[in-house]
Amino acid sequence: MKLFQYTGVQVRDGRVREIRDDIAIEERFSLYLNDRFLTTQVASPECLRELGAGFVVCEGLADEVHGVDVSGNEIRVYAPSAGAIALEVESSGGYRVAREPAPVRSAIRVRPDDIFRITAGIESESWRKTGGVHCSVLYNGDRRVARICDVGRHNTVDKVVGHAVLNGIDRSACILGCTGRQPAGMVAKIAHAGIPIVISRAASSDQGIMTAVRTGVTLICFSRDGRFTVYAHPERVEGISPDTKQGT
Repeated sequence: MKLFQYTGVQVRDGRVREIRDDIAIEERFSLYLNDRFLTTQVASPECLRELGAGFVVCEGLADEVHGVDVSGNEIRVYAPSAGAIALEVESSGGYRVAREPAPVRSAIRVRPDDIFRITAGIESESWRKTGGVHCSVLYNGDRRVARICDVGRHNTVDKVVGHAVLNGIDRSACILGCTGRQPAGMVAKIAHAGIPIVISRAASSDQGIMTAVRTGVTLICFSRDGRFTVYAHPERVEGISPDTKQGT
């Protein structure tokens, strides 16, 4: 991941010194679907074909894409159209497509050891250096097929899903891990993509949990320091008793 170096003045334990810091880069990109302007994305300037393909699939606009062209700061995605497009405000203050995901159906399961392994796989050098990016990973079985960092948590999901879309990977057999929170918009992206399990180091929200319950996504949060919490569809996690009660 390309980073920007900048000089700052650090104060630590009463001592003042000049330092050179690695800083995450953000740019604005115009996203088009079938040559029609769709939205503007603020993102890191890498994996832009994946960003375009993933956004279209993760917002429920199409199940597949026919092609993605990137020219300068324009990303043009070509895909079977999914009809009228309406935007709504999400928890981050940005916009997402107002479309309810279809239920996710998958027979895959995950072991607790796998949950911790996937969580460890989220960490990247860019994430450790900057403290200013999010990361997502996509696992297909025991194999990590993508790990991508970005200034936006939503973008990391779009980009790893876009990698799967562009490479013909069966998303119903994948598990997604990420650093970011899981409000409704994030969980809806994962459901639109047809991914059955998401593992996050961070928290969810009430609507994130309800979206996971409704769409059949196994939602695992707070995966760190030897623990994790399953908020929805624990039947996909081996070793969790089916008698365990969840909810209010």
